[in-house]
Parts: sequence; C-alpha cells; structure tokens
Amino acid sequence: MSNRIEATQRTASFLEARSALLKETDLKGAARRVAYGELVDQWLRELFELANSQADCLALAAVGALGRRELAPGSDLDLVLLSTHKDTKGTAAIADALWYPIWDSPLALDHSVRTPEQATEIARTDIKAAIGLLDLRHIAGNADLTAGVKENVLAYWRQSAVKVLPELKQLGVRRCEQFGEVASLLEPDLKESYGGIREATVLRAIAASWISDIPRGSFELAHQQLLDVRDELHLVTARSSDRLVLQEQEAIAQTLGLASADDLLRSVCAAGRTIAYALDVAWYRVDQEVQARADKKFFGSKKEPVRTPLANGVVEVNGEVVLARDADLSDPVLGLRAGAAAAQGDFRLAPATVERIAAASPDLGVPWSRSAREEFVSLLGAGPAALAVWEAFDQAGLWSNWIDGWERLRALPQHNPVHRFTVDRHLVEAALQAAALTRRVHRPDLLLVGAFLHDVGKGLPGDHTQRGMELIKTMAPAMGFDHDDTDVLVDLCRHHLLLPDTATRRDLEDPATVAGVISALGDSAIGSAQMLDLVAALTEADAKATGPAAWSDWRAGLIKELVQRTHQGLRGEVSEREPELTTAELDLMERDWGSAGVSVEVTERNSIWRVIVVAQDRPGLMADVAGVLSMNRLAVRAASLRTDDHRALQIWTVQPTYGDPPGAERLREDLVRVFENRLDLPARLKQREEAYSNSTTSFASPVVEVISGASQRANVLEVRAHDGPALLHRIGLAIANAGVTVQSAQVSTMGSEAVDVFYITNAQGKTLPQAELDVVAATVQAALI
Repeated sequence: MSNRIEATQRTASFLEARSALLKETDLKGAARRVAYGELVDQWLRELFELANSQADCLALAAVGALGRRELAPGSDLDLVLLSTHKDTKGTAAIADALWYPIWDSPLALDHSVRTPEQATEIARTDIKAAIGLLDLRHIAGNADLTAGVKENVLAYWRQSAVKVLPELKQLGVRRCEQFGEVASLLEPDLKESYGGIREATVLRAIAASWISDIPRGSFELAHQQLLDVRDELHLVTARSSDRLVLQEQEAIAQTLGLASADDLLRSVCAAGRTIAYALDVAWYRVDQEVQARADKKFFGSKKEPVRTPLANGVVEVNGEVVLARDADLSDPVLGLRAGAAAAQGDFRLAPATVERIAAASPDLGVPWSRSAREEFVSLLGAGPAALAVWEAFDQAGLWSNWIDGWERLRALPQHNPVHRFTVDRHLVEAALQAAALTRRVHRPDLLLVGAFLHDVGKGLPGDHTQRGMELIKTMAPAMGFDHDDTDVLVDLCRHHLLLPDTATRRDLEDPATVAGVISALGDSAIGSAQMLDLVAALTEADAKATGPAAWSDWRAGLIKELVQRTHQGLRGEVSEREPELTTAELDLMERDWGSAGVSVEVTERNSIWRVIVVAQDRPGLMADVAGVLSMNRLAVRAASLRTDDHRALQIWTVQPTYGDPPGAERLREDLVRVFENRLDLPARLKQREEAYSNSTTSFASPVVEVISGASQRANVLEVRAHDGPALLHRIGLAIANAGVTVQSAQVSTMGSEAVDVFYITNAQGKTLPQAELDVVAATVQAALI
C-alpha cells in the first residue's frame, strides 16, 4: 500500500513539473522535447522501481515518440514491459502497479507485456510492430533484455529487407491516399499525411536495413520544423490531434514567431516537400537494390553498368542520369540539359549529380541563351516525367537561382479548396498537363511557358491576373523571348480565365457571348485563331492542374462548344438567329410528360449523376426542382436550364451526399406533390437546414450583380455565394417572387463556392429596365443573407 501511495505522490510531482515545463515560454522546439522526455523517463523509472523488486527479470522500454525522443505535449506513452519472469501472475501484478499511476494521469498509455521471444516474433509477423521496435529505447530494469530484443529485431529487419520494404512502401501509398500530402493541403495531418512526421520513421526503418542512408541537412531541419509545429498545435488546442486546422494556424504562427498563418502553412508545405523528396529518393534506392538482388539471383552475377550518352556532358547509368566524366561544370546550360535529358528519357537525376550542378551553380545570364530556353521548354514538354527532375532541382535551390521571383512562389498556399497544390506546384503541374496538348497549337513552346507563368501574380496585392501580366513583361524577356512572343505570353495570362468564366456563366446560344470572347481576344501577334487555340489548351491544362472540381465532362463540353462557336465567329459564321433547341433536347421535351405534366430521368456515367427534368414552364419551376433535389440530399454541381414555347428542359448534374441518388420516380412524385401543394417544400428544407447547419464558420457575403451587355435578348444576373443546402431554391424563389422569368441558366459549383448565372426577362420575354433589375438583384441578395 505504501508503494501505491508513493507512486501517486511521484505522479503528482511529475504532473506539476510537466505543467511548469510546458508553460515555459523560453523553452521551445527540440530543447523542450529533450527536457520533457527526460522528465517522463525519470518518472517512469521511479514508477518501475516502486512496482518491481526483481529488476533482473524485467525491463521497461519505450517505442513511438517517447522511444524516438520526439514526445509532443499530447503524445501517447508507448511502453513495452519485457519479462523473463516465470511467474506470469507476478509479472501481471507488477505491470498493473506500473500502469495504474499512468492511467490515473492525463497522459494516454499504449502498453504491452512481452517476453523477449514474443517481442521478436511479433516483429516477424507484423510490419508496423517491427517498425516500432526498431525505435525501442531502454528506460529502466535489465538493459540487456532491451538490447537483446532490439538486436534481434534489427537482424531480422536487415535479413528480410527485400521482402518487408516493398510492403512498407505500400503502407505509405495507402496512407497518402487516405491523408493526402503535407505539401499540398490547407489542413494537413502533420503526422500521417505524406511528407509528414511518420515519413521520418519510415526513413529510419529504410536506413536500418543498410540499403539507403538518412539524408542530412535540409531533411533533418524539415523534420524538426514539423515536430515544432505539432508541439505548438497540441499546446494551443490542448488536444492530441495532429491535424493543422485553419482556425488554429494564426495562434500557432504567433507562438513560433512567424508573421502570419500563411507563413506557417508555407513553412509546413516546404518541410513536407523536403521530407517527401528524401523519401522518394530512398525508395528509389530500395527499388534499385531489390532489382539488383533479383538480377543476381537470376543471372548469377551482378551486371556491369553501361554508360549511355544522352546529351553533351550527360550520360545514363542504370536508369539514372549522371554527368559525363568530361562534363564542363562551367557550362551554364549543363543543369537544364541534364534535367531535360532525364525527363525526356523518363530517368531519374542522380542526387549526386544534382549536388554537383548546385555546387557549380552557374548563372544562366539575362537574357537566357537560346539553348537554355530550348532545354527549359524540352524539360516542361516531357510532361509528368519532368516532375521528379523539377523537385530535385527545387530542393537544391536551383529554380530560385535561375528564375527571378521564383522563391516568392515556393510553397505559397492557395486558400481555395478547389486547388489541390501550392502556387509553385500548380504552375509546374499546369505546364506538365499542357505537354499533352501541344499538338493542338502552332506554338507549343508558348503554351508550355504560358502555362508555367499564368499564375505568377498570386500572393501579391491586387488582382493576380493583372499583377501576373506585369511580371511576365519582365520575366519573359529574361528567359530570352522576343517582343512578340512576350506579348503572347502576357495575353495568355490575361485570358487564362476567359473561357471557363464565359462558358459556365453565359448562354452559349446568345451571339453576344461569342462576340464578347472575340472582342476580349483582340488582335494578337500570332492571329486571333491561333491565340484562341493557345487559350483553350491553357484553360484545359490549368483546370486539370487545379483539381477534379475544375475539369468535369460537363465543363469540358461547355468550353469545347464555346471554342467551336468562337472559331466560327472568327470566320464570320456566327448566326444572329434566336437560339434553338438541339434535336436531342427537342426529343427530350417531346416525350410523354405523364399525367402531372412532368418527366424525370436519372442517369449515371463515370460516377457523374444527371437528373433531367422536362415540364410545363411555370413561375418558380427552377426553385421547386432545386428544392426537391436538396430535400433528397443531392448537391448540385452544375445545371443547364432551357425554355421553349412554354416548355422547360432542366439538366442537373448532382452528387449524392452519401449513397446512390433516389430513383427518377421518387423525384417525380416529390415534384408532383410540390406542384399540387401537397408538400410544403420550404418547411421541409428549413427542417433539413436546421438539422445539419451547426457550423459557426463565417463566409464572405454573397454577391449579386447585373452583367451589362452580356446578352442581346435577356438580362444577365450573376450570383456568387458559398454553396449550401437549398441555395438554388432560395435564389429561384426570390427571382420568381420578383415577377421575372428565367429563360436559361448556367449553374456552376467549384468546391464549396457557387457561381450561378441566370438569363431573365419579364413575363413577355422582354428585357427589364434598370430600375426593375435593381429590384430583382436586391430581392435575391436579401434572400441569401
């Protein structure tokens, strides 16, 4: 009993010391982790001594964060009690005496009791347990027991490396699929996201196999950076979560002495990229070794490497690009030439080669030579194979040395959920996506470089397109482009949002839409038709680099149609007739509407669901359909609404909140009940909104604008708002209450942001005077507040 009381007192003293240590403002980072770890070690040794009088038979060891001396304020204690004691009941009693004081403390405990043989056997059968035991660290008791287990686990790990390491790699792939990448997330999991703290453990496991070393320098700094951020995250939130949520980033930035949350996120992204790159290199070495051992087993001897020349001063050896023995390190283009050769051949740049190029650090000069510019374009033109080369040069700081202003863009976060990458990675990804589209344009070099530069204005005050145009006026000549080519690159930046904004917000049937695009393109040094092709290819590359929400079949179809119509307009073939329904649309509208005058179809293609509604046009029809979709938990991603001779055709692209969407008959029945006033739709939607709306997050106020001159036959009303349940229902109801008619509409949702455009007229199909338009806009605005 006295030992239990003593353990309680020692625990109370430990918790008091722990609280004081974690409150010390002058103690941070690695120094605090060391001090905290030593404090925990001392407490555990005291508990062990009080619980155990037979230290020769037992050993207390740590794994996990405590074993690695990386204990964060909210970390669990991962402990293993090793025992050779024959009295299992006695061992269990000792374990209970050791664990109970920890359970009574605020610290979480993950524990096990094993014999040395059991611990070694678990490492042989469970790869996660094996990785943990590689970090086994002695705390108290018989140190020989701990050392013996660690020695046996290491021996097994090295002996079985070619078998266990590929399995470990697959665990990382699955983790990346689940948690994403630290380098590209606005709210990364500092531990589990790829490039996070977990990867440092994986690198140690690879190094323990003796196949690849742990990189030093920048990797260790990046690892410590993430550990520092996690420590502050635990302290600021008073929780053990490792997810760096947006609302906590400002406070954490302040505790780390950073100017803003953006600076914090940028440092985290950069650290994640450094760690991910180090791990990618390590896995490449593992793959090489696994293949070499397989070849030796099959062929009986190791194959002699063959040096294959690729370019001046550049050769390939065993799938890696290295510098030739006589390479001229003073050649300013050598680095770009080696990178382009590696990317074009889908080879990896040897890390030692990158280091040699970076050490020589030749200046490309201003302007770049034609050779430098062509090698740069060749690198981008290799497509996805260029990414590994780009990342290698980026980690060595070469791009910041070669391209003026690039350092400002490195790891620059984008606070837009549609974007999956930081600004610099997005620009590179856009160029690599553009590589697949070069056959569509007459100047593939301008397409590739235009994609690479189109967003360089981000992160600066003001409109990013305007700032980007200003920057390109100096960046393009520095890269060696002449005056005319520079003008084209500036225009590509100017117009990179022209087609998606027009296609998703304007009626393509309206002649004013095509006229507006032609007017915006203006006169180009390469001709309007070629400029249109460049802008179209850039639009696709930009959207694909942004993320899935930015490039769907629906969006691609709209942009393709707009480009075709604009080419017709440039040839003088634009029709001034009123828009007519297509044959397919007429076929839908002429089908049997059923007894209630409404027909509904639900189709699915490539996981994209479409709800097609044909009905007699009536005031508020759009609001009713949108409301029924929302009531059935269908989130609207896009919509196209058309009317003709009192008939309405509505094609809605939807995404079920969960599961599959309801059938067409269910949706039709709900619509009929609404039409016949047997279903109080507003009340049902209000109930659903109240049930699911528990967020306290504030969003930017919605914007409702009348777009002048966008159509010759209707007024154009544009609504930009945060998406939410029944948003379209509220908009449609407000428009109907204002006494106007929706002739057509283009609805677009990207991530959580909606941009909806409505072509409206009065009941007679005529445009509205400005005073009435102002009333409509105010009515819609009021409905959204």
